[in-house]
Amino acid sequence: MGFFDKLFGKKEKESLNEGLSKTKESFFGKLAKAVAGKSTVDADVLDNLEEVLITGDVGVNTTLKIIKRIEARVAQDKYVGTGELNNLLKEEVAALLTENNSADATSFEIPTLAPQASGEKTPYVIMVVGVNGVGKTTTIGKLSHQFKTAGYKVVLGAADTFRAAAVEQLTIWSQRVGVDIVSQGMNADPASVAFDTLSSAKAKGADIVIIDTAGRLHNKINLMNELTKIKNVMKKVIPNAPHDVLLVLDASTGQNAIEQCKQFTAATDVTSLALTKLDGTAKGGVVIGISDEFKIPVKYIGVGEKMEDLQVFNRTEFVDSLFS
Repeated sequence: MGFFDKLFGKKEKESLNEGLSKTKESFFGKLAKAVAGKSTVDADVLDNLEEVLITGDVGVNTTLKIIKRIEARVAQDKYVGTGELNNLLKEEVAALLTENNSADATSFEIPTLAPQASGEKTPYVIMVVGVNGVGKTTTIGKLSHQFKTAGYKVVLGAADTFRAAAVEQLTIWSQRVGVDIVSQGMNADPASVAFDTLSSAKAKGADIVIIDTAGRLHNKINLMNELTKIKNVMKKVIPNAPHDVLLVLDASTGQNAIEQCKQFTAATDVTSLALTKLDGTAKGGVVIGISDEFKIPVKYIGVGEKMEDLQVFNRTEFVDSLFS
């Protein structure tokens, strides 16, 4: 068992390796062509590498940063063989993720909250946002499972009341995982659902509250107003709620995920990201681009269908799996 297996757990590491396999196959296939017939990293190789990174959905701005860093390394070392290029990439991407607040983590833990003046226990509140179809409800279900397995008492709030299916799906997940849910059905006021959920969670001594919200993007002003209203109502129950605004993005949509991130960060104060469906795409490079462009920590990644395949994002593990 190697160092990473000890740190992260053998099953998690295997799941991550498998989940990133399509991205790795695509990336290394393109990288091999980029250095074909070359023994050293020169201007042609860097031009080809730039194309590899951009077509790998790392994003233009982030790609240019990486290329500039590698150019500096090549200039400093005078001679860099193409065989060293992978390690150079690995080091520079790891450095970027370090600079972008993507801190290493190995387990599902929540910050300890200071007790209220009244001495009441305060649950940690996560408000989940994201467009329909990105895997938002599934992420909430898997997150609930992971937190419950870690020993936390979880309550869900079905505040995506514009689709009957959303309430039904979240209810099914709550039953499957074995956690409480507060819902008022379709067309109920989302803020009212959030208020009732936090009130119920406090009364039950819950540790974590996860609030689902509607995934509409057609009108940014309406979205902003709705999310602001939900947050303001929650503060009436718990003054500093929500403690985390988690944006769920579908990694398989590549650059579209970056556009969604722009829309939601303009509409509300997003504090963390979850990237889903990494196992079904060759666009895993989008994790690097989003982390770099928005300086918002990636907190969770989805690398498979099983409950355990939602993982806490660990930059060391991610980079090791991607470039190994």
